[in-house]
Amino acid sequence: MSLFFEGSKIMRIRTIILGAGGRDFFHFLRVYKENPKYKVMAFTATQIPFIEKRKFPKELAGRFYKKDIPIYPEKELPKLIEKLKIKEVNFAYSDVPYEHLNKLRKITEKLKARFRLLKPEETMLKSKKFVISVCGSRTGAGKGTLVKRILSFLKKLNKRTVIIRHPMSYGNIKEKAVERFANLKDLQKREITLEEREEYERHLKKGFIVYAGYDMERILRRAEREAEIILWNGGNNDFPFIKPNYQIVVADARRPGHEIKYFPSDITTRLADLLIINKVDVVPKRNVEIVKNNLRKLNKRAKILLARMKLIIDKPELVKNKVVLCIEDGPTLTHGGLPTGAAFQAAKELKAKKIIDPRKSASGLIRDTFEKYPHLKKCLPAVGYSREQLKDLETTIEKTKCDSLVVATPIDLSKIIKIEKPIVRVNYEIEEIGPWKIETILNKLNYKV
Repeated sequence: MSLFFEGSKIMRIRTIILGAGGRDFFHFLRVYKENPKYKVMAFTATQIPFIEKRKFPKELAGRFYKKDIPIYPEKELPKLIEKLKIKEVNFAYSDVPYEHLNKLRKITEKLKARFRLLKPEETMLKSKKFVISVCGSRTGAGKGTLVKRILSFLKKLNKRTVIIRHPMSYGNIKEKAVERFANLKDLQKREITLEEREEYERHLKKGFIVYAGYDMERILRRAEREAEIILWNGGNNDFPFIKPNYQIVVADARRPGHEIKYFPSDITTRLADLLIINKVDVVPKRNVEIVKNNLRKLNKRAKILLARMKLIIDKPELVKNKVVLCIEDGPTLTHGGLPTGAAFQAAKELKAKKIIDPRKSASGLIRDTFEKYPHLKKCLPAVGYSREQLKDLETTIEKTKCDSLVVATPIDLSKIIKIEKPIVRVNYEIEEIGPWKIETILNKLNYKV
């Protein structure tokens, strides 16, 4: 890469990083921050509500940046390339169709800038400890249930395990550079979103320490001081920020073909040592074969397991012959693209009298969510990226006329918002179909680095 000269002055390559508040900041800190060849002029944000129009703080940006770096909506990219005289556009987020990525590439190249994708080996941090990573082919594939299962096994082995979570893009960037959660009180000390609580709370209740935040180098070095094993809990379908010693990828049989159509599922799959095709019990056999063939084309060495999501329903009598509202994990339904989840499956299996269309009662920002994701018609996504959105979620539930709520969120929603209707909790566990067990495979690993 050559530098640009103006007289005797070296002109740094003016760059924009396209992101969603996670990998984009990681790329900056890992590749661009201390690199005198580049000057990052801006970030763009998409996918997650309320994260644009912030600024990346100069205190984290380093010696070459005297001012905060602005963050704009991604839709402004063409204007930004011209206005800021951009020479390089770095794409740095996940779970997007390749059609969308290629559209951004064409916009960039038409405006005479370079479109850049960084390879895993260009970004991954190396750890002194044994690293297991859990990633997926799409958000909502079932990573969370697998993480719980692995943690339980490692605890029985008396392996001191610390979780590092893929960055979540909410709140004050400076304050979220390095986050350590050791118990539920730590959650209460910080203002966090429903989505963050869903990821952290279940592990804290089991006694595990969770690290999160943007400055992954600092996070990793702190985690290494108190861990024998580090478990990377991936986000969306992204590949890990830390080089794994053993990588597991969960693919979703309900979305056949997405493992090759969505970036960077194919890259994540190629890195895998173990591939799990999940939800095989609720789809035609053809779906499973499509996913299996795609995975095998991408990765010929990994073992492939089949699995299902076993539902655990606490009050089935409140579902059978009742009028119910199904509330599902938010990201799985929104940018994950699934129309229904475990709550809807439970309501169907228990023969609910009627499943209410939540759009009729949708209030404020929840109504906006349904407009943005028109495939959602039968279930209410539990989105809570802001206080206002949580309040609108509460109002939507209150306005809905039904006998009970069938709720499949990873945490107890009634502890976050006020709910007066009867609640049926739907939990789920990953269960293998076939002779191989996850524990058998993990037991054969040599956890020495």
